[in-house]
Amino acid sequence: MTGFARTSGHRPPWGWAWELKAVNAKGLDVRLRLPPGFDRIEADARAKLTNGLARGTIYATLSAQREATSPKVRINTDMLGSLVEAVATLPAGANLRPASMDGLLAIRGVVEVTDAADDESILVEAAAAALKGLEAALKDLITARKAEGAALQAVLTARVERIATLTQAAEDCPGRKVEAVKARLAQSIALLTDASPALDPARLHQEALLLAAKADVREELDRLKTHVAAARELLASDAPAGRKLDFLAQEFAREANTLCSKSNDAALTSLGMELRVEIEQFREQVQNIE
Repeated sequence: MTGFARTSGHRPPWGWAWELKAVNAKGLDVRLRLPPGFDRIEADARAKLTNGLARGTIYATLSAQREATSPKVRINTDMLGSLVEAVATLPAGANLRPASMDGLLAIRGVVEVTDAADDESILVEAAAAALKGLEAALKDLITARKAEGAALQAVLTARVERIATLTQAAEDCPGRKVEAVKARLAQSIALLTDASPALDPARLHQEALLLAAKADVREELDRLKTHVAAARELLASDAPAGRKLDFLAQEFAREANTLCSKSNDAALTSLGMELRVEIEQFREQVQNIE
């Protein structure tokens, strides 16, 4: 299931923001990106996402920015003293000017400018605040996915009811009636007997009965009804059911394919083909739910 959530917060001198994005996937794949200094919360953040979600590829990105602070300025007095002593030893000449302080300070390494370093405890507190902020982002993501799931539930329920209707239509298909089966058998035996009078009618009748038994789709229809009941139950549940429904879609397809291959009636075959189309559409939608 897809979804997006964003939260932000501030723990001076750090500001942070979470972005969570979910896309469809068969399993759960958490991809976490953290800035330097915040990798200490990686294990806890991954655990929260894994416990809160069951399916999908989850892209979780934390961005953090430190407030601007006045840099620290340090004068390397040892180096400056050495320079003053070295300049004093130079011979006076017409082409040399006395050394000035601003000139000495401009020499590389005399003045060191560094950014204020974070105290370790401050960074720990900022990371902890960001980790707590992940809970809010995760809650928003789950809410977004539930809204999408509610819409998909209606679509999948309609698909299951259509499968149930087609299954019942196959159950009631006139071509499956005993009279229709007998008529087809009698016609087939008559054609073979007329074509070759030497054939034993009794043996032909026996073989025809065996073929008719093999072509019976009673078991496939019963299993389709069982799968419909299971799908209804899963769709009515609040628990994650994506993987189970995915498995049911495969079972639906298997029974529909067998029904088509065993059918010796045009109307029943047509219903089987409709079942296959409906089941495939059901299977595609199932990939989008948790």
